Amino acid sequence: MEEGKEKEEEGSVGLPMRYYHIGVARLKMVGSINGYNGEASHKVEAGSNTVKAQTIDELHSMQKKRSAPNTPTTKKADPTFSNLSEDQREQQQLQSISASLASLTRESGPKVVRGDPSNASKKSGYNVFPPTIHVSDSSLKFTHVLYNLSPPELYEQAIKYEKGSFITSTGALATLSGAKTGRAPRDKRVVKDDITKDELWWGKGSPNIEMDEHSFLVNRERAVDYLNSLDKVFVNDQFLNWDSENRIKVRIVSARAYHSLFMHNMCIRPTPEELENFGTPDFTIYNAGMFPCNRYTTYMTSSTSVNLNLKRKEMVILGTQYAGEMKKGLFTLMHYLMPKRQILTLHSGCNMGKNGDVALFFGLSGTGKTTLSTDHNRFLIGDDEHCWSDKGVSNIEGGCYAKCIDLSGDKEPDIWNAIKFGTENTRASYPIEYITNAKIPCVGPHPKNVILLACDAFGVLPPVSKLTLAQTMYHFISGYTALVAGTEEGVKEPRATFSACFGAAFIMLHPTKYAAMLAEKMQKHGATGWLVNTGWSGGSYGSGSRIKLSYTRKIIDAIHSGSLLEETYTKTNIFGLAIPTKLEGVPTEILDPVNTWKDKTMYKETLLKLAGLFKNNFETFTNYKIGTNDDLTKEILAAGPNF
Repeated sequence: MEEGKEKEEEGSVGLPMRYYHIGVARLKMVGSINGYNGEASHKVEAGSNTVKAQTIDELHSMQKKRSAPNTPTTKKADPTFSNLSEDQREQQQLQSISASLASLTRESGPKVVRGDPSNASKKSGYNVFPPTIHVSDSSLKFTHVLYNLSPPELYEQAIKYEKGSFITSTGALATLSGAKTGRAPRDKRVVKDDITKDELWWGKGSPNIEMDEHSFLVNRERAVDYLNSLDKVFVNDQFLNWDSENRIKVRIVSARAYHSLFMHNMCIRPTPEELENFGTPDFTIYNAGMFPCNRYTTYMTSSTSVNLNLKRKEMVILGTQYAGEMKKGLFTLMHYLMPKRQILTLHSGCNMGKNGDVALFFGLSGTGKTTLSTDHNRFLIGDDEHCWSDKGVSNIEGGCYAKCIDLSGDKEPDIWNAIKFGTENTRASYPIEYITNAKIPCVGPHPKNVILLACDAFGVLPPVSKLTLAQTMYHFISGYTALVAGTEEGVKEPRATFSACFGAAFIMLHPTKYAAMLAEKMQKHGATGWLVNTGWSGGSYGSGSRIKLSYTRKIIDAIHSGSLLEETYTKTNIFGLAIPTKLEGVPTEILDPVNTWKDKTMYKETLLKLAGLFKNNFETFTNYKIGTNDDLTKEILAAGPNF
């Protein structure tokens, strides 16, 4: 099952378990570990140098050499930290972690010990932070913290302690996500309080399902108690956003090495100096996904619950081990925080040409977003999550998360070379520098082109259309693509799917707010909007044929080069889309869909059917006002289909 399909989005149970292939930053590892007390035969490949560890001590020595961080230090060290001794800095770090794990009812953090509990007999080198109050059960035991472990160390933890984990022949760690093989949006809750009740988008069409503060604290207590009961927990301190002036410090507390390695790959990895001066995080995730929530807790509808509290700056995960909940939970957070700074968050791919021209790619599953945005002739800024500020674009993440279904070296050579492995029902997480043409640091100038991708299985949208700003907002809010027979059980004919802002599950504000920000930035920086159909031509799915990938690539190349702007345009009926009369390398007859349909009456009926689906979907967004003014909504509506 691919993420994005209905069953998986609901976090189906009973599906085949998904294996995750989690790449190692910088070092690719092959071989095996034959038990902690036995000999280790482990080969570490870094470039052309090969190092062999013959004993476990040698292996541990290599593990201490962490993968090189990829974020430049742009700020001066905080003098509060720089004047501290190493021991004092360590104690402050442990105190911060203890505070993160504090029980709210007992007002006490646990005794925090840094290191693996299997080494507890070796007292030397272990730092302990005692709890503030010595009256709770949590003070009767130590909580061992495995802090920002290197990938080799996390590999060892997973192989030794997590059943179903192994190293593939290409060096990736393969592991199981448990019963849930996708996100569970129906179990996601956001605390509705005095602030968020007015700021966030609630009600029909919104992904924000409310919960109250009390229910959140019940779940938080359950998660913290579970994590404190374990022999060890994994703690990651990392960053979001490559724009150093607007980056967010996040702390992830989890029970599995798999989750720690996943977030090591997906977030931005601090330099040693940044880690020493990390201080208090801006946001904390408590991943107790191996433990269920209490179904009798108010607002709970299953044993799974993913909770976001913006006032407390915390996220709690119970009852699901699917790692993508953390990734998308943080993306949801950024959709709230960044617009407050007039920074637009985008669920898009982003690449840059050699001349500095940046393009954004929006598209739902199956539209070709990954294939078209990962271009070996251009630099990859990021594959999924971005910010657009007054300075330009920046990737939110430090890694990529790719579907491996039907992955091939021919279709996606860069992704194939980054992970070199793929089977059904899997995803792979890997640091972005595994893409050979990745732009590090992952920032770029203002976008020149905004490309909205749709796989139109009805076969009535043109292969490419140049959009006005109002049309860009309309189609951005609509977020259209179509499902075809075979993609989901019960789908017999094309079915329209709409996802606001091409990422409805993650947005926090009304879609029109994001669309207005997009149009404002496009106008200010001279970006052009495009609608590209990667779906069918000459008829609907089953009668027509899919537009050749080679034609779509010619279209994208012409957008990048700017040559498509120089062409002559005509307008289509109903949708009023501007289409070029010719385009080098693409047959002229397919540029206007009506030319490719033999049955013109059927074409018109199908066109009207799709237009009606767009209109019905947009009724959810027609009540939005800026203050008491609804002029913007009227302008956007006027840019939709007219019939």
